[in-house]
Amino acid sequence: MRLFGTVFSALAIVAVAASGAAAQNVTRAHGHTLVAELQYGPDFEHWRYVNPAAPKGGDVVQFTIGDFDSFNPFILEGRPAAGLGLIYDSLFTSNLDEQSAHYGALAEWMEWPDDNSWVTFKIRDEARWHDGVPITPADVIWTLEALKRDGHPYYGQYFRNLVSAEDLGGNMVRITFASDDLNRELPHIAGQLPVLPKHYWETRDFTQTTLEPPLGSGAYRIKAFDAPSTITYELVEDYWGKDLPVNVGQNNFGTIRIDYYLDQTVALVGFLAGEYDFRSENNSKMWAVDYVSPALDAGLIIQTLIPDESPQPLQGFYLNVRNDKFKDRKVREALQYVFDFEWTNNTLFYGQYTRSRSYFQNNAEIAAAGTPGEAELRYLEPHRAALPPELFTQEYNPPVSDGTGNNRAMLQRAQQMLAEAGWTVQNGRLVNAEGQQMTIEFLLISPSFERIVGPVVQNMQRLGIDASQRTVETAQYQERVQTFDFDIIVSGRTQSNSPGNEQRDFWSCESANTEGGGNLVGICDPVVEDLIEKIIAAPDRESLVAVSTALDRVLQWGYYVIPNWYIAAFRLAYWDKFGRPEVTPKYGVGTNTWWVDPAKNQAVQAGKSRLGN
Repeated sequence: MRLFGTVFSALAIVAVAASGAAAQNVTRAHGHTLVAELQYGPDFEHWRYVNPAAPKGGDVVQFTIGDFDSFNPFILEGRPAAGLGLIYDSLFTSNLDEQSAHYGALAEWMEWPDDNSWVTFKIRDEARWHDGVPITPADVIWTLEALKRDGHPYYGQYFRNLVSAEDLGGNMVRITFASDDLNRELPHIAGQLPVLPKHYWETRDFTQTTLEPPLGSGAYRIKAFDAPSTITYELVEDYWGKDLPVNVGQNNFGTIRIDYYLDQTVALVGFLAGEYDFRSENNSKMWAVDYVSPALDAGLIIQTLIPDESPQPLQGFYLNVRNDKFKDRKVREALQYVFDFEWTNNTLFYGQYTRSRSYFQNNAEIAAAGTPGEAELRYLEPHRAALPPELFTQEYNPPVSDGTGNNRAMLQRAQQMLAEAGWTVQNGRLVNAEGQQMTIEFLLISPSFERIVGPVVQNMQRLGIDASQRTVETAQYQERVQTFDFDIIVSGRTQSNSPGNEQRDFWSCESANTEGGGNLVGICDPVVEDLIEKIIAAPDRESLVAVSTALDRVLQWGYYVIPNWYIAAFRLAYWDKFGRPEVTPKYGVGTNTWWVDPAKNQAVQAGKSRLGN
């Protein structure tokens, strides 16, 4: 249940009187939601999906791919170590059972006026950095300024309308928003601010990478590391926030070590050999046939599917429209036909996937389907002349093959579209009016994608395209993606049930022209710009859904991405050393709520010894 109140501070009253504006109601609450009423009232004790009596301790080993060279995850430079979020707290934190809702962490409560022009947070008096120094409004003010000025471009986009922060006294900090963009999401965005220690960073260069373990405030701190291959975090015994309702029953592991592997194939071998404890599998072939091990047969390893109700990212082959060959929508449409999903799913994926078609996949409320309804048309009609006519009369769907692998009809259709766009086949080469052959390179970071991209490359070659794929190591891939030096990459944009300011980073002109920006496709379209701003300024849920669906539809018919696939479940494998709560959250695996069960752990260690692991 949501806690409402009418609270007027002296400062707020003075400000309203000075401006001549009518007095506003101010809501103070322990949580904030963009979708519905809060699930938890102000006196809740813990999330429903935790075991409040879970024991603490035990060692856990995780894995990731690549390497790292920095402990500063807030800037563009460097390759940050995995797990650094463990050492920091934010003002508010999420509940894995609610979309677009969060509750007080560093902050005890937040309050905001009806027009959402500002938000005030009351920082908990007991909040401390790991060195014992109290966390104060000065830290919040410094963090906001540093992230916007020197942080990764994402922060500049996401926090753009958080104009300033001020210390109100009494451990309260107010963040004021841009006067031309007073939208309902801004108090929520402000609550997501990760807070950094001003007194620590004032004697260091925030703009540089570092391998000095940074000062944090979270449940864990860095215990040891060996860059670029491993890092270990340890539970902070006197963690100030361990008894908060949002933390009860979580952060149960005594140490968490993260080991780096070169690729997923080597990593799976390491898992089956017992070198680390659990993995979420994203490779369907590995899941179907490669989990072969005496430990699995002996029941020492659990392999399970956990349902996931989260919106799924539109994973796909992202076309870089900064490159001239992809600027023509007809060319992008033609390339939709080179990927035979039906054959790929049946032959390579063992039928595990569903084809993606929406930028808000697995979200029936927002994902564009059918043809535009009345609410959507209010946002689309002003742009009718700039949009393809079929957007108003047809449902978008990716091409469908017969699944045989002989997609001649699809390639003939692609060739026809390419000819309409001025690309014709001469001597087996697809060339433009100047006789230049079309060349396309797929830039990959994972060798496991080579078997998937290979048939797509072959289909392109059949059309006369000089197509190829190139797999590079992590640092080179990161550099090329950040500078948009690619033709096609495999990517995805993670959405929420309540779209907002992050759409600027995903699709705006500014992001497209900012090195390191999230607009990988490079879209710069006045229609998209208008819809993004209307999403951000949506006054209510009905309007937000309508304009978000309109944006989805415009992006669908832009053919910027060749959609891949999704599965609404986590494929999880783990050594059976853990205790788990009886309830799994709706929007995550919830491994943060697991604990090391001493009896199970002893049995696993004994089993490993018997098997020679």
